[in-house]
Amino acid sequence: MSLSQTLPAFPWDTLAGARALAGSHEGGIVDLSVGTPVDPTPGVVREALEAASQAPGYPAVWGTSALREAIISYLRGRWGSVELGEHNVTTAIGTKELVGWLPTLLALGPGDSVVLPRIAYPTYEVGALMARARTQRCDDPDEVSGSPRLIWINSPANPHGAIAPLELLRRWVRFAQEHGAVLAADECYAEFAYDAPARTILDPAVNDGDITGLLAVQSLSKRSNMAGYRAGFVAGDASIVDELTAVRKHLGMIVPAPVQTAMVAALGDQRHVDEQRARYAARRARMRAALERAGFRIDHSEGSLYLWATQDGPGRESIDWLAGRGILAAPGDFYGPHATDHVRISMTATDERIAAAVNRLTA
Repeated sequence: MSLSQTLPAFPWDTLAGARALAGSHEGGIVDLSVGTPVDPTPGVVREALEAASQAPGYPAVWGTSALREAIISYLRGRWGSVELGEHNVTTAIGTKELVGWLPTLLALGPGDSVVLPRIAYPTYEVGALMARARTQRCDDPDEVSGSPRLIWINSPANPHGAIAPLELLRRWVRFAQEHGAVLAADECYAEFAYDAPARTILDPAVNDGDITGLLAVQSLSKRSNMAGYRAGFVAGDASIVDELTAVRKHLGMIVPAPVQTAMVAALGDQRHVDEQRARYAARRARMRAALERAGFRIDHSEGSLYLWATQDGPGRESIDWLAGRGILAAPGDFYGPHATDHVRISMTATDERIAAAVNRLTA
C-alpha cells in the first residue's frame, strides 16, 4: 500500500459538483470555501522582499538574528509573552508544513497518542497518521485518555472560530506538564479575535512563567496576506525548539532568505494587520446578518476568518443550497465526524464578491 493510501481522501475533491453548480450562476461563483487571502500583500513586505532578492548563499534554518529578534519582539510586545531568547524560536515553511511534520519531528510513532480538537483542521490528524501515531479528539483535558505525547489546541479555531477562555488554556498547560506532553498551540488566527480576547500559550497569565513543553505556532499568511510566501514560526520551550531546528537542518526545511527579510518587515508593522482585521470584521458583519436573515444560525465564530453556520440539517444539504445561489462553502465534515451539520463560510473574498453573496442571500 502506498503512503497516500493510508491518509484520508483529499476533502476538497468532494466539492466538484457543488463547485460546478455554483459556477453556473449567471453572476459567477462566490468562492467562500478555501481560506486563502485575496487582499494585497502590504507594500512594506514586498519592498523588503525585493531589497533582499540578492541572496546567493544558504539561509539559516532557525532564521537570521534579525528575524529571531523580530519574532521575540512581536510575541513580547503584541502578546505579552514570557521573556524569550534566540533558542526559543525557529522558522517554519508556512505553518501547515510544521503542523503536518511535528509528530514526525518529535519522533512519535506507533503506540504514541496525539490529542486534537473534536472539530479540527485536517492536517493535525494527517501529521499523526504520517508518524503512525494514534489520535483522540477532545476539547477538555479532563476527557483525555492516558498520557499523550502531543496535544494540539487551536484558538481562535479553524473551522468554527471558537476562542478558548483563559481557564481552559491554563488547564491544558497543567495537564500537558503533568503528563510530560508537548502542548502545541496553533495561533495562526490570533490577530483575528472579535468577540473575546485571544491569548498566546506563552502568556505568563496562561503558563505562570513556565513554558516547559509549550510551543506556539504562528503564521504570517493571514495576518499579513503572505500565504504565498510560506512564512511561519514556532516559539516556546528551548529544548524542543532546538531539537526541531537540529532535525530540520538535516531535512533542508529552510525559509528562503528574502522571505525571512520580508518576515522581519511584516512583524515590525502592526498598522497593516489592524487594517486587515477591520476588512474582515466588516465582511463578517455583513455576511453574518445576511446568513441569519436567510435562516442560518451562526455558532461560535468569536474569531478567525470564518462563520460557522447551520440550517439544523445535514451540512452537505446546506452546501447544495448555497451552491444553488452561486456560493461555495466548505462542509463541516471536512473537519471531523462531529461537525456534519455545519458549513464553514470564509471571509477571504473581495468586498465585491462578499457584496454579491449578501445580495444573493437576501434576494
